[in-house]
Amino acid sequence: MNKTHNSSEHLLHLLHAHQHQHHFISDDAISDIALQLNLPRAQVEAVTEFYSFFHRTPRGRYDILFSNCTSCGSLLLMRQLCEQLDVNPGETRIDRMISVDETSCIGMCDHGASALINGRPMTSMTSDRIKKIAKLIEAEDGIDTWPPEWFVIDDHLQRSDLLLSSSFKPGSALKVMEEEGCDASLEKIRFSELRGRGGAGFSTAQKWQFCREAEGDAHYVICNADEGEPGTFKDRVLLSSYADTVFEGMSICARIIGAKRGIVYLRGEYRYLLEQLESRLAKRREERLLGESILDVEGFDFDISIVVGAGAYICGEESALIESLEQKCGNPRIRPPFPVTSGYLGQPTVVNNVETLAAAAGVVIHDSHWFRGAGTWQSRGSKILSVSGDCARPGIYEYLFGITIRQVLDECGADDVQAVQVGGPAGRLIDPTHFDHQIAFEDIATGGSFMIYDQSHDLLKIILGFSRFFAHESCGFCTPCRVGTTLLKNTMEKICHGHGTAHDLDELRRVAALVGRRSHCGLGFTAPNPIIDGLKYFPELFEARLLNREVEPEFDLDASLEEARQLTNRDDAEAHL
Repeated sequence: MNKTHNSSEHLLHLLHAHQHQHHFISDDAISDIALQLNLPRAQVEAVTEFYSFFHRTPRGRYDILFSNCTSCGSLLLMRQLCEQLDVNPGETRIDRMISVDETSCIGMCDHGASALINGRPMTSMTSDRIKKIAKLIEAEDGIDTWPPEWFVIDDHLQRSDLLLSSSFKPGSALKVMEEEGCDASLEKIRFSELRGRGGAGFSTAQKWQFCREAEGDAHYVICNADEGEPGTFKDRVLLSSYADTVFEGMSICARIIGAKRGIVYLRGEYRYLLEQLESRLAKRREERLLGESILDVEGFDFDISIVVGAGAYICGEESALIESLEQKCGNPRIRPPFPVTSGYLGQPTVVNNVETLAAAAGVVIHDSHWFRGAGTWQSRGSKILSVSGDCARPGIYEYLFGITIRQVLDECGADDVQAVQVGGPAGRLIDPTHFDHQIAFEDIATGGSFMIYDQSHDLLKIILGFSRFFAHESCGFCTPCRVGTTLLKNTMEKICHGHGTAHDLDELRRVAALVGRRSHCGLGFTAPNPIIDGLKYFPELFEARLLNREVEPEFDLDASLEEARQLTNRDDAEAHL
């Protein structure tokens, strides 16, 4: 098998394997891996520096990353553990026993405060458990001996409809397709009006048709399972409990477009699913649902491999994902050309997210009317929502398109709601006057995140957290995003700390507009959304924090001299400006 398709020899996997063994990636390792893969050393080094889960300096044998997400994070618990183990956040203890740091959302938002320890998710964290963890670490007990219930990840499936309530027998969709023909299956998907479930809503059949007609030496199918949007965890559930439906959707797409190879790009936070998914793929090969002559049909050859990411939100963007698969930094490409004509390895490529591929398999089995007859006239079928935050019943909810925000809130048990973030930080911040709007492409579109905030939250701090997230996750490729997201973050911090002025609000609006219009990719386009919606729907929260001055300097020189005054024990007039 070609090294590019042998996932065990993918650059990201080799780097992870070395770090797992040695707790960091050394200069010698970079040189050795570059030689092994016949890649430029500079490329391997750049990739190592690009992903937040790779480290060039030694980490502890217990490497704990606390989520800083508003739904699955608790930095208070992180600080508690640091105090008990005498380690500073973001550092490795001098004995190299433990490292503690924070990371972006790890997709456990229905499980409360969560963390990754050596890549494994721990959920439902409490102060009492932190004390127990500290004792286990000081005793040097291996994490395999820790209470297994700490690592249980439930689906929390609260509501199912078209997709999640349908029974599925592996191979059933493929058999229907072979009986009816590829063209008929493509027409089913076209007539169903299935649109991409990642949020953009592009016609699935049209994308497959474009790729099918594109000239190339090979065609590829990629499943985008890099759901890095804070508050989103539906793909985690689909891959853990509905993997066969997703794999079948990939196989249907492959048969229609003429692809021999498929790749699942799995987010690094879901590495714990890798063994389970590989086992399911092996079972499908045994059942002749993958490999050569699928279903004993001569010429129907298709197989799937899995590549695991390493902590880069930008790789959820399809062209950045393809760059990552090609063993490069996940920088978005200039488009056109689009992946359907020039994608993976420069060949025609379909990139669909997990939910879209599962829906495609359902359409082929149940026919177009099953799907087309549900939802609204512009948004057919159902949408799976990841509901989290201030509600009694967080989890997975599948609704037909057209459900209102208020109906979702009522069903999940949310009271005294101040705001809802629909679609994650890149989506829409909704105030109560919009709770009767619908989840639909023509109204409020979403990739699936549904984060609820009651009146106990300081909404400005929530918006500040999103601003920090985008500034941290910017790949730095283009100046508007690289510089603009940092400016937005800094100005939000100034306002939240009570130093903002009317001039700063004007600057927020100006910079937000610039970043949204001039950035290179979707991350930059959507990065200002929480600020824009905040200023539009919650202006009183910003205004309440402003100083009564028109302008305050961004840099307070006299305050910066305070450290010098303390060192010299001076506080006389001449020590001040």
